[in-house]
Amino acid sequence: MGEGMTFQVGDVLEGTVSKVEEKFAKVEIGEGKEGILPISEISSFHLESASEKVSEGKSLKLKVVKLDDEDVILSLKAIETDNAWEDLEKKYQANETFEVTVKEEVKGGLVANVGLRAFIPASLVDTQFVEDFSEFVGKTIKVKISEMDKEKSRVILSRKAVLEEEEKMGRVKAFEAIKAGNVVEGTVQRITNFGVFIDLGGVDGLVHISQLSHERVEQPSEVVKEGETVKVKVLEVDPDNERISLSIKATLPGPWDAVKGSIKVGDIIEGKVTRIVNFGAFVEIEHGVEGLVHISQLSTDRVTKVNDVLKEGQTVSAKITDADFAKKRISLSIRALEEGKQREEMEKYVKEYQQDENTGFSLGDRIGDQLNKLRK
Repeated sequence: MGEGMTFQVGDVLEGTVSKVEEKFAKVEIGEGKEGILPISEISSFHLESASEKVSEGKSLKLKVVKLDDEDVILSLKAIETDNAWEDLEKKYQANETFEVTVKEEVKGGLVANVGLRAFIPASLVDTQFVEDFSEFVGKTIKVKISEMDKEKSRVILSRKAVLEEEEKMGRVKAFEAIKAGNVVEGTVQRITNFGVFIDLGGVDGLVHISQLSHERVEQPSEVVKEGETVKVKVLEVDPDNERISLSIKATLPGPWDAVKGSIKVGDIIEGKVTRIVNFGAFVEIEHGVEGLVHISQLSTDRVTKVNDVLKEGQTVSAKITDADFAKKRISLSIRALEEGKQREEMEKYVKEYQQDENTGFSLGDRIGDQLNKLRK
């Protein structure tokens, strides 16, 4: 550059810092020509001394912001601001998430450095209530641009938008990982009258009160406690409505599983008559497990009405004649017990006759009497 060169406000030029004072720096902008870089034009943020950001010999891209007599007033801040606005516009259009450093806490929020001062309102700092905003000062955080207006030099950032997006993505991934039929562990999050909400790690699922136990439940709090870890089976996943149906009952051995190893054909059980139907009576063997005494198996005598022989609530003894645990069917017979008892009585008569040689009855008479009874 020669001595005759002239400058205009708005010119962008390259310069080398020749001297640094506390409140300004001198910059060589041409042969024998120096410009002044005031501390207020070095940064968008407060500086105590120009040396915090510039040093002698440093090459800078600067903008001419004022011509004062022979002095050329330069700005580093204006160049950074122009670059920042261009960069911010791209980020805003792309809805980009990017990192910023929080510079200070101010009334109503935080100020961050994006090449210029940007404001994060208190309501956009977090998804939850923040007690102390000073903990963010000096930290690097992820944000999105909520609002920007170059004419008003206004940039509003949101950390909350990033957190909400991360939470949503976390939920989407969690829903993708949860499949109907899977058995997983979760934590009891909340108990209501109609069921229990289980935290599955980022998403909640509901165990309806009917899916808590094989037994009838009046209050869910009788079965589980908040904070408890439980095993659940996934019944249904509805990602569109973000609903997951779970079952604790499905992970527990049912009453039929419990009796499978404890009873068998030939066993004699005692139970209560729970239901009377036209073709027989249902008898509760264990809680939740019923067997059927068919009308033909109620007695050695002919039965035409079940109610003539049994009443609901009555306790009876019966023999297990068939058991299909897969189909949850057990056949019982009261008649078999009566026939067995009559057979024992007949054997008793035979034995007594053999022991008493002076009896007036013949063995045939005794056996005949018992056979007649069995035939009836």
